[in-house]
Amino acid sequence: MRLTKQTNYAIRMLMYCAANEEGLSRVPDIAKAYSVSPLFLFKILQPLVEAGLVQTVRGRNGGVRLARPAGTITVADVVRVTEENFAMAECFENGAVECPLVNACGLNVTLKKALDAFFGVLSATTIADLQRPTNRARLGLTGRDTAAPAAAALSATASQTPFS
Repeated sequence: MRLTKQTNYAIRMLMYCAANEEGLSRVPDIAKAYSVSPLFLFKILQPLVEAGLVQTVRGRNGGVRLARPAGTITVADVVRVTEENFAMAECFENGAVECPLVNACGLNVTLKKALDAFFGVLSATTIADLQRPTNRARLGLTGRDTAAPAAAALSATASQTPFS
């Protein structure tokens, strides 16, 4: 399974906001930190707002922030919002032709277990977990004084992403 860039940057946007929990984060600043287009992040932002993961504040001093504590937002929450399809085989797809072996198919059962395990791990990992001291140190996020140190550190790790 391969997650999209949209999912990757949605998670990273939430991590950025979590690192800047004292204030609002501006989408252009987040985009600059990750070297991506602000328009790309605005596109990602819409479903995150609709899902209640992020709040937006309009106006001159506006920005975005987590809609709830980082410890209550799981990676699975983000993946479910940003990914369109989790069909690992044709038999997983809605409206797929019924396979006469579906009830006795070892592949179907195995892939379902794999998908369940995948979501089990993602459901057990929160945005706050991604910000834990050991992870923060690895990312170079040692202080929470301003978003600038976090942005620089997150930008440095953006190219080391496991998602594409």
